[in-house]
Amino acid sequence: MVHSDRVLLEAVHDAYSAKAREGVDVKYANTVASAFGYTAEELRSIPLEANLGLSCGNPVASATIKQGEYVLDLGSGGGIDVLLAASKVGRTGQAIGLDMSADMIALARRNAAKQNLTPPQVCFVQAALTEPLPLVSDSIDCIMSNCVVNLLPTLGKAVLMKEAARVLRPGGRLVFHDIIAKQPLSLEITNDLAAYVGCIAGAITLDQYKAILSQAGFRDILLVDTETDINVYSLSETSGSEGCCPPTSGCCAPPVQSSKSKFNANAWVASYQVYAVKPEDEESAVSTDRPSNALQRWWDAFPLAQANVPEISAEKVANLMMNGSPEEFAVIDVRRDDYQGGHVNGSHHWPAQTFYNELPKFVDTFDRTPKVIFYCGSSTGRGPRCAGWYQGRLQEMGLKTSSALVLRGGFKAWRAMYGGRSDLTAAD
Repeated sequence: MVHSDRVLLEAVHDAYSAKAREGVDVKYANTVASAFGYTAEELRSIPLEANLGLSCGNPVASATIKQGEYVLDLGSGGGIDVLLAASKVGRTGQAIGLDMSADMIALARRNAAKQNLTPPQVCFVQAALTEPLPLVSDSIDCIMSNCVVNLLPTLGKAVLMKEAARVLRPGGRLVFHDIIAKQPLSLEITNDLAAYVGCIAGAITLDQYKAILSQAGFRDILLVDTETDINVYSLSETSGSEGCCPPTSGCCAPPVQSSKSKFNANAWVASYQVYAVKPEDEESAVSTDRPSNALQRWWDAFPLAQANVPEISAEKVANLMMNGSPEEFAVIDVRRDDYQGGHVNGSHHWPAQTFYNELPKFVDTFDRTPKVIFYCGSSTGRGPRCAGWYQGRLQEMGLKTSSALVLRGGFKAWRAMYGGRSDLTAAD
């Protein structure tokens, strides 16, 4: 049976999300990781949960990552390669992981937190790899991927390579480890959903892989067979795996049957190292400009604010300021560099871009303040987002001594009403 691209992606999503939620046998995961080039020292340096036994290589070991570089991992899973890369780029660099699964992103963020790594220097963002990547063009020095491209439909592979070329800086490099077909796969294999989820049936041939890279604009393309035993995934009696990930069937996906006994994976596919470079031109060769954050939207690096926060009118806030007790409320300005026109008098300044990382300190400061009122320019983005993070944390901690509010209309509305009142509005 031929499966649509939608069915293929749903099956992959469901299987890998289940892996993130349920975890894996540590012995099995370490066996797979060791077989594909991770050292014992590397595995000890990261949380156990970061290694899910999903690799077909070790791209960090061959990527020659330098301090200060911006590195992107496509299909970052539990975070193993991003966390290893983070130790190389240091505080002046950035290590970003993209994954389609919210469960994988949540797992990777927990693993990063265990090592005191925080966004945006180390961040994980949920994103579909078959769609435009949420990154600034010409911002990344090195793109990694580990046994992921084979999981994309053919058209999705081409889309991803073009997006990889867009976000790489001129002269930037692509370092993938992937499963590639030794010969055109039989229909029995390509139509086997279990084999697809297991990183086998979606593999394309060497010539097809090179063509997709070349059409995307890459040069100096090199693919090297690692000659690793692909059957390592099924060697563990406790793993229950087929290929790099055990298949599951979601509510919209067809039942996935095991293909373990149908064919020898080594006869059809191999693990390859893939190298390619985005060419430079005369103009790009002299350009050194780089954004401070490679993400198009800085807030993508952080969890969604789960709490719905009510608004409060400017009139009520003004009344609190004139007639209320200072212990009754606090006004929080989450703007960072758009202070034109001043600010609400007495505001506490907590910029949104760093707010989530400083949330524990913020809670300690304001958790006994009954009304904590947030605002930004128009209170449609940063203000509600920070208020939601604060309210969500209060709920997680079971604290009812404080609650978040959002100033309706933000500072723009406030200035329109009270811009001429020095007791209510301060000039910057």
